[in-house]
Amino acid sequence: MQFHIDNMTCGGCARSVTRAIQSVDAEARVTADPPSRRVEVESSASPERLAAVLREAGFPPRAP
Repeated sequence: MQFHIDNMTCGGCARSVTRAIQSVDAEARVTADPPSRRVEVESSASPERLAAVLREAGFPPRAP
């Protein structure tokens, strides 16, 4: 699944996004690309659950 996160602008943001996703699914594979503001996620967690945890972490996603 893919998320677009407008306020993910640097490597620190990308690490925070990755930690948030992996707090829900420790086995999730996360590829974050700050320049494009895109995050690719392979996870057994639902997109809704991941979107919720990203919002809680201060990185609200929008549809790609």
